[in-house]
Amino acid sequence: MLHLAGPKWKPTAAYYDCRFAVLRQPLGFERGAEVLNDDTEAIHAYIELDQEIVAVGRSHLIPASSNGSQSDFPGQSGPKTPPFSALDASNRPAIQIRQMGTLEAHRRKGLAAVVLKALEEASVQQFGAVCGFLQAREVAIPFYQSQGWKVVDEPYSIPNVGPHRSMMKRF
Repeated sequence: MLHLAGPKWKPTAAYYDCRFAVLRQPLGFERGAEVLNDDTEAIHAYIELDQEIVAVGRSHLIPASSNGSQSDFPGQSGPKTPPFSALDASNRPAIQIRQMGTLEAHRRKGLAAVVLKALEEASVQQFGAVCGFLQAREVAIPFYQSQGWKVVDEPYSIPNVGPHRSMMKRF
């Protein structure tokens, strides 16, 4: 079952367990790396099957003063992702999709597409978004392309995570 929550929602331990298991634990990060400082300002979508959260994602409004560059981990002042070159006045208000993931046993069943579509629609309704941006791991690029997202900007690598590409979609 699909759930939508936020902004002003504090993710549950089960939500964070899924996010950690998919996005941080496989890379050797410690617990806590799955929690972002602005999670309560974001819209969250997740899928729960048999009382287990199996797919998660979030979107947040990119502030007018921001170019989209940010740390990929909570509380870090170190390396940041590159800015989105297409984040101009014609593409605002804009949101960023982050922390998308599906547990291994539930992949390739369309769950991520449901989460992504819910985030896109909720972002248009709640934030008035006209455009979305995200930073995709290379292995996820074909999925996002299948959902209408386009690769923009040059390849880059996030330390301890790996190669990424910035992507965008007009809503």
